[in-house]
Amino acid sequence: MEQAVKLMTEGGAGFWLPVLLTAVAAYFCGCFNGAVIVSKYLLRDDVRNHGSGNAGLTNFYRTFGGWLTAVVILCDVLKAVIAILVGAWAFGKTGAPGMVILGKYWAALFCLLGHMFPCMFHFRGGKGILSGGTIAIMLDWRIALVVWGGFLILAVATRYVSLGSVWAGASFPFASLYVYRDPVIFVLAVVIGGLVVWKHRGNIQRLLAGTESKFSLHRKH
Repeated sequence: MEQAVKLMTEGGAGFWLPVLLTAVAAYFCGCFNGAVIVSKYLLRDDVRNHGSGNAGLTNFYRTFGGWLTAVVILCDVLKAVIAILVGAWAFGKTGAPGMVILGKYWAALFCLLGHMFPCMFHFRGGKGILSGGTIAIMLDWRIALVVWGGFLILAVATRYVSLGSVWAGASFPFASLYVYRDPVIFVLAVVIGGLVVWKHRGNIQRLLAGTESKFSLHRKH
């Protein structure tokens, strides 16, 4: 990563063009929110007007259910995959060792920002769990194992999806540090994981108060 840091400090189009290209492309990929698009334009009933008001998979399933849930999943997975691939390609063009993984993390950050704060949907988006989980898989299988493993264990054992989600966000920086042992990557991972935890601050308060809703395969009517 030393050459990557050198490129960063020296600046120039060779570094800043990929930075800007990846940020813009990843952000607009993130804005392609499956829950909002499917509910608002196919079902004509914005998911953000129901339940928790969150534009995410869990609220969509609880509100609408049905096979369109699979479309929401596909949208949120594909946008994360595309964003990460763009980041890896753009940063990889610099030729410096370590830039590909840096590009992936940079893209991950802006993809989640787009998902959480989509400019075309009044900056009211989701909490980034499905897209974030896809990003973890795209980064490294060991990171995905920590993030997804803890998420699934906690969500299944307690039926609190939010508890598993908080684990995913909190564990992401430490898993990234273990795998890459790089300060720049760690800082980006802290911001990414911190955003996920911050978006779940209401859930954390409800968990502590014992009022958080448990997940059920049978949606509410």
